[in-house]
Order: sequence, then structure tokens, then C-alpha cells
Amino acid sequence: MSNSLQNLPLSQASRRTFLKAAGVLGTATAFTATLAACGGPSKSTNKGAANNGTVNKDLSIEAGISYSLSTGFDPMSSSGATPLAANLHIFEGLVELHPATREPYNALAAADPKKVDEKTYQVTIRDGATFHDGSPVTTDDVVYSFERVLDPANKALFAQFIYFIDSVKKVDAKTVEFKLNTPFAGFGPRISVVKVVPKALAEKDQKAFDANPVGTGPYKFVSAAKDDKIVFARNDAYNGPKPALAKDMTWFLLSDASARVTAMQSARVQAIEDVPYLDVDSLKNKVNVESVQSFGLLFLMFNLSKAPFDKKEVRQALHYALDKEAIIKTAMLGNATAATSYFQEGSPNYQKASTVYGYDAAKAKSLLASAGVSNLKLTLTSTDTAWVKDVVPLIKKNWDAIGVATTLEILASAAVYAPDKVNGLKYDVVAAPGDPSVFGNDADILLSWFFRGDTWAKNRFAWSSTPEYKEVQTKLNAAVAASAADAKGLYKEIIDIIADAVPLYPVFHRKLPTAWDGTKLKGFQPLPTTGLSFVGVGRTA
Repeated sequence: MSNSLQNLPLSQASRRTFLKAAGVLGTATAFTATLAACGGPSKSTNKGAANNGTVNKDLSIEAGISYSLSTGFDPMSSSGATPLAANLHIFEGLVELHPATREPYNALAAADPKKVDEKTYQVTIRDGATFHDGSPVTTDDVVYSFERVLDPANKALFAQFIYFIDSVKKVDAKTVEFKLNTPFAGFGPRISVVKVVPKALAEKDQKAFDANPVGTGPYKFVSAAKDDKIVFARNDAYNGPKPALAKDMTWFLLSDASARVTAMQSARVQAIEDVPYLDVDSLKNKVNVESVQSFGLLFLMFNLSKAPFDKKEVRQALHYALDKEAIIKTAMLGNATAATSYFQEGSPNYQKASTVYGYDAAKAKSLLASAGVSNLKLTLTSTDTAWVKDVVPLIKKNWDAIGVATTLEILASAAVYAPDKVNGLKYDVVAAPGDPSVFGNDADILLSWFFRGDTWAKNRFAWSSTPEYKEVQTKLNAAVAASAADAKGLYKEIIDIIADAVPLYPVFHRKLPTAWDGTKLKGFQPLPTTGLSFVGVGRTA
């Protein structure tokens, strides 16, 4: 690369300058080959041997988080990336998934869920578990925690993930029984989406509980300020499998990318998420950096209630028009993988779709012509996430190149999903990030997020009245009760339907760069999802 580009200061501001120099935000995207020649996506680094020091539980952990607080903490309704990550430390489910490995383990459950029959499970809670206010965890709390999520009046975000539960009841002081409306082989890992809360507090004042959460996890919530920080303290009464290994934690909410990098370089924090791609190499010289392939995707979502986006050929054309490899090399510096399926390559759920949208501008034009569409004008609405803002100008260039006049509209995430935009079906096309793998990693949960229920398929992209949607629902329901081999076949059929119809479909799956000081943190692992985890992590210095 030229010295002029190499010597740019590595910050988010310089990232915009770099992309302008490369033609992404200006004229031509001529630097794609140059960027590729500078090396591929960043790999893990190891600054010396593994940390074999002794954890000092009297030390504190400080971290830099990429997102501000967009919601509260009540695990029935919280959906923001930052509170979801915080809740991994504050709350527990009966079963939990390890944040990094995604392997299930018993948390509040004393043992694996007991399968009584195909539609009945019993779970016993661990002895001596208490909430952060000192009150004991009871089976009444467990029943309440599930019933509040299942209650349609609460419109709980997670209800769509436990649709297979018909009822929950107390058997005795230690045991809860679940009755299912359909057999569900993945019962144990799936119930991790429901966190157990104290009935007395959550029922009394849900708004207060949302702002001041009380759980059973290894860390207690102390305080939070939307654009400043979240403070945690060790829960010394915790008797579960993942005790806190630090005295306390402070998460600084640093949405500005350069501020996160500076915090890491100055040792103000021991870890940061969402390392800007241009800063990976400079941080590698000082700390550990790893880019982990994730399910996290950049998707295109079409408003099917509005012509001509109700035509499959138009949606397909706009996908074929994208030179994804050039977009990834230029805007993402190689830190993504072009979508060849709804799932990312390397995932246990991955099966290549029957329709793969390789770059084919001629085919894109032909599809538009066959749909009777000419002189198409559209507005591409996107979130203002830093890396998304770098990608959408390239999408515009690709679409402009096939004769689609594209106007960019970049908004804050809350504005994108407001009633006068997506939630009111008042848009053309949306480009936005998404990562339901924060809730779980099985095929059903990842497909259900966008394609089951009303939230997305009905209210956001208006696909739910189509025969294809109904076929997807039938196959999703059949897959959860099927053998592993049969389920795999059904999921392949679902992948193919979605890839063909593309109402909402990934452009690429992103790699997530995380930086941490391995000389100070012991047991830290970067996540394949948004956020950081300090479950089982301690400081040695």
C-alpha cells in the first residue's frame, strides 16, 4: 500500500478518509486489489505464553463496550446488545449457554432437565440459590419467570423462542414441571433464553425492575448511565458453577470507535469489543486481537407491501447486482464472508443454498426487465453503525451501475425501526446488522428470529401472507420434532425457500474483532456474538 495510506492515523475518522481515498465514498472503488494485497482478515494473536498467573479476586475489570444503553435490563423485554451482554453476568436461567463456546451447562438447575415423556420435562433448582437482595430462589419464582414471558399480554420478545411450552407448574419446593404442546428435542439449551427473576420485585414494579435489575448471577448490578458506564459488584452469596473472579466491573460505553481504541492502548481497559478493522494491526503489536467468524449478518430487507419489491425477481436482481467480494475487501478489509446460505460457513447449521447470489450485473438487469421494471428509483435506509455506514455507499454504487437510482438514508437504529419507517412499513429497502445468535445457536432459534411470528415477517417486511411463508412455518414446526437427519433435510428446504424469495437475506456474515490484554486477564475468550463476557474470567495483574 502507498505510504500516504499507511501513515493515516488509525481512528474511525481516518477510516472514512481512507475509504474516500479508496473511492468508496467518492468516485471509483479502485483500491480493492490493493487492499487484498495488504493481507486477509485478521487472525488471532498471542502476546507470549498463556497467562498462568494466579487470579487476584480483589482486582477490578474494566472494559470498553461499543453500544450505549438502548433498552433497560429486564430480561423479559431487553433486546439491546449492551444490556443483553450485561444480563449474562446479572441473571441466570435454569440452563445457560457459555457465551464463547455456546455449550450448554446447568446454571440454576441442579441437574439436567429430566425427560418424563415426549411432552413433559422436570427441572430441579440448585440448593441455596439466592437473589441479589438475599431472598431465596423458589419454584414460584421460576414458574413466574416463564409465565410472564409466555403471557401474550406482555408481548415478550422471547415468547417466540419457547412457543413449544404449553404450561409450567410447581411440583414441590424444588421442582418445576414443563408441559409441551409439541415434542422439542432441544428443550434444555433452549430454556436458557428465559432468565429467572424474583417474582416479588418484578411483579410489583416492572419499570423499576427494568432500571435496577436483581438476579442470581455472579455479579450484582450497581448502576448505569446511558452513554457513560455500567457498574457491577461481585455477588459474594453466589453458589453456582460460574462465580465472579473479580471484585467488581466497570463497562465504559464507548460508541466512538477511536475512543475504544485509545482506551485499550492507554490500558484504561483490559478488553474492548468491535475493534475497527483499520486498527486491528496496530493493536496486535500491543495486545491480543482475534477476529471471530460469527452468524452476525448484514441483511437486505424489502418492503413487500410496496411495488415493485413485492416481486421476487426485483429482490433477486438487487442481490445479484452486489459485488460482495469487493464490498468485503474494501469496506470490511476482508473481515466478513459472502453469504452462500442463511447460515455462515463453518456453522454446524450451514448448508449451501440452492440459490447463491454471486456478482452478475447482466443477470440483475435481465431479472428487472423480466419483472417489467425500468428506471427504478429507491431509497436504501440503513442504520448508522460505523461499519454499515462504510458498506452502504458501495451498495448504492452497485445498484446505480445497473440503472437503479439509489438514495441513501442513514439513521440511528431506533429511527430505522420507528413507526414512521420499518415498523410502519414505510420504506423501500433496509440494510442493517442482525445477530440472533446472542439468544442461542441452534437452527430453529436463528430462523425463528426473522421468520416465525409477527415481529419481522408480518410487521416489518410483510411476507407472512405468502404461500412461501406458510410453507416455512410448516417445515419449522416439523423440524423441531424430527430426528436429527430429518431436521437437517427440513432446514435445507427452508434455507432454499428463503434464499429464493429473499424477503430478508444476508449479504455477508461478519467477523467480530475483539482486543484484550492477555497479560492481565485469565480465561478471557472473544465471542462469536456482539458483546463481551467475563464469566469465568479473572485478573492476574
